[in-house]
Amino acid sequence: MNIWIAIGLTVVGCYAVKLAGLLVPAGVLERPLVRRLAALLPVALLAALTAQQAFADGRTLVLDARAAGLAAAAVALLLRAPFLLVVAAAVLVTAGVRALGG
Repeated sequence: MNIWIAIGLTVVGCYAVKLAGLLVPAGVLERPLVRRLAALLPVALLAALTAQQAFADGRTLVLDARAAGLAAAAVALLLRAPFLLVVAAAVLVTAGVRALGG
């Protein structure tokens, strides 16, 4: 039963956040600081999630095949490769490092 309570609270919380976003006055959303935050916040969150998934294992810092794949993707991005090529480079390097490492 506890799981259903958690699901219900999550539903109510998500709806409340959505409703709060709709109730914000338009004047507040037009401020330069709010616009700048709205543009930069998703990028910062995505970068933090990527770093956490690539370099962390629980509570320890890990440099393994995931880091090599991320580095390969970064190089492909610097070379302005298409998105599918960036993903393919990351996958191939990660698989290669894992195959060589055991």
